[in-house]
Amino acid sequence: MHEAFEPRWSVVIPVYNERDFLPRTLLSLAAQTVPFRLIVVDNGSTDGCIAEARALAAEHGLDVEFLDEPQPGQVHALARGIAAARGELIAICDADTWYPPDYLARATALFDARGPDCVAVAACNPPTERGWRARLAIWHKVLAGRVLPWQNHTSGACHCFRLDALRRAGGYDARLWPYVLKDHELMNRVLRLGSQAYDRRLWCVPSDRRRDRGGVRWTPGERLLYHVTPFRWQDRLFHRILAPRFAARGLGDTVLRAQPWQSMSE
Repeated sequence: MHEAFEPRWSVVIPVYNERDFLPRTLLSLAAQTVPFRLIVVDNGSTDGCIAEARALAAEHGLDVEFLDEPQPGQVHALARGIAAARGELIAICDADTWYPPDYLARATALFDARGPDCVAVAACNPPTERGWRARLAIWHKVLAGRVLPWQNHTSGACHCFRLDALRRAGGYDARLWPYVLKDHELMNRVLRLGSQAYDRRLWCVPSDRRRDRGGVRWTPGERLLYHVTPFRWQDRLFHRILAPRFAARGLGDTVLRAQPWQSMSE
């Protein structure tokens, strides 16, 4: 008897009404050059996207598990997916993002080259335009990662972790951080266990539907404070300063469920 093959990778995608975007994301993952186990977490979708995703996954032979997380909020869906993950490495993906065929292969190479101290690998997410704008956006992320290696410089759709480190850090957890910008707060915890890596050849392309994110961002002053606060004090920055400010502005994680582009297209 041979033991069942266990991929090194789990890939987690939280989903809420992503019918217009999820198929392209799944097709890009189906083209990956290394094996992985896909975990799709439905966070209360009502647009039929999950049924279509099941059919597409079966058609393309994806190793996939579909889970339900009824509690509204991406943070809850991500926690559910991470709890179900297996293997050594985990990629957090967004349902509206395209991943090139070598995405997981390049992330694997970075983890292997940097060794066990590397607990996170972060991809660049250039704008949907091609040419110099995309190249400039990629180099901006890479240089920021080198100048400020203990901070997050990209979105959660671009994050890969060593699964054990992610869990030891507490993962996505509404009891720890129920607000927007949860990727920055999470990376603050993860990087207390090791280092992260950026590489210009590791990138993915998000959709352009959220170009206006003013309602879910920090203020310029808050962003500046984040960049100048020493790493050893950033726990206090998030939980003593930013958390009450975000709460006062109503910036809980559930605001990300708003989809203004839907009404614009009707």
